[in-house]
Amino acid sequence: MKIALIGYGKMGKTIEQVIKDQQRGDEIMILDRENMSAARLHGADVAIEFTRPDAAIGNIHLCLDAGVPVVVGTTAWLDRLDEVRAAVTARSGALFYAPNFSIGVNIFFEINRRLAAIMQQQPQYDVAIEEIHHTEKLDAPSGTAIRTAEVILAELPRKKGWELAGANTVESALPLLITAKREPHVPGTHVVTYSSEADEIQLIHQARTRRGFAEGAVMAARWLVGRQGVYEMKDMLAL
Repeated sequence: MKIALIGYGKMGKTIEQVIKDQQRGDEIMILDRENMSAARLHGADVAIEFTRPDAAIGNIHLCLDAGVPVVVGTTAWLDRLDEVRAAVTARSGALFYAPNFSIGVNIFFEINRRLAAIMQQQPQYDVAIEEIHHTEKLDAPSGTAIRTAEVILAELPRKKGWELAGANTVESALPLLITAKREPHVPGTHVVTYSSEADEIQLIHQARTRRGFAEGAVMAARWLVGRQGVYEMKDMLAL
């Protein structure tokens, strides 16, 4: 395939290496702020976008204008998901988005969904989320932490939304608290803790390198070609 790689930071370089390591004869086009345009995208079979939240929407529209399916790994833009869905439908395009492309993380989401359904019947347990990432990560909490919270909240209605710890939490609202930490050289760690007076249960996903995210994004790109609509990891993994 001819793969347009939009963004050439640490993730972009890792994705490039994964594609080369697979030795499938793919051609890689690298696009960034300086040369990104719908015209440059023509001829690509699929695009993989890992840039910044302030650039993601524009890049998505350029891909749709060029008729190129796009896999979006940038986070912190989902408040405009309805707009993007409408654009995909209007152009009969294809988009694949995920807060995290790691296969392990998406299994982590599913385990959390099932545990939250059990814990709804066990009100003695309170739940909280902690996420730790490298100091270069721009958004807090992470998209993965937010998705984890959404998965839990869907099955645990006694919690009323989520809040970033320390952000003027209203105790009476019983929010699900997310603690965000930034430390050097941490690819990504997410911890869900259920605590009672008697004991504690923890689910932990700890990324060791960026390669797991990159491999999932490349898998999604190959899966998306030939499809129309908006997809997530749960669609590809049949979760």
